[in-house]
Amino acid sequence: MGFRLPGIRKAASTRNQASSKVLDAPKGYLAVYVGEDMKRFVIPVSHLNQPLFQDLLSKAEEEFGYDHPMGGLTIPCTEDVFQHITSCLSAQ
Repeated sequence: MGFRLPGIRKAASTRNQASSKVLDAPKGYLAVYVGEDMKRFVIPVSHLNQPLFQDLLSKAEEEFGYDHPMGGLTIPCTEDVFQHITSCLSAQ
């Protein structure tokens, strides 16, 4: 025999909906935040396997660990460098 707490389920559901709106990205893509202004970019998840991008992920882990200030993945580099790297990866 158990009991239910109706308010908890609704609150968790509302919180999940709110956070998913912030981090929404199409299937197969990932939202990341880059640069001093924390500009949001949406990149293909296939970039995660590339050595250039894995270097960025290592730097992100060193700087932020697993606690990213924007709630999503924060990449510690300038927007120009990030755009150059992603354009190189997209051309492959």
